[in-house]
Amino acid sequence: MFVILWQFDIADDKLAAFEESYGPNGKWAQLFRQSSEYHGTELLRDQHVPGRFVTVDRWSSLDAFVAFRRDHDAEYEALDRASDSLTSAEERIGSFEVVA
Repeated sequence: MFVILWQFDIADDKLAAFEESYGPNGKWAQLFRQSSEYHGTELLRDQHVPGRFVTVDRWSSLDAFVAFRRDHDAEYEALDRASDSLTSAEERIGSFEVVA
């Protein structure tokens, strides 16, 4: 299993739209579901920093994610640009292989 973690800071007036877009049934998950190698997204809300979230996107492997990006790059980039207005800060925490 391979996971990608992103951290986001969201303004109060954007919280509902952000949660809808980045949640486990949101626009990003819908895009990722085009791959059978995608295994879901978790949306985590920070309990100490208001408006801070982390997403956990699960894939079968790094190669599966790379193949998805190659095959769906235009859709990914378009959704990324459309989502920019929802976030005040965005940082890729990292990409990790799950250790059994």
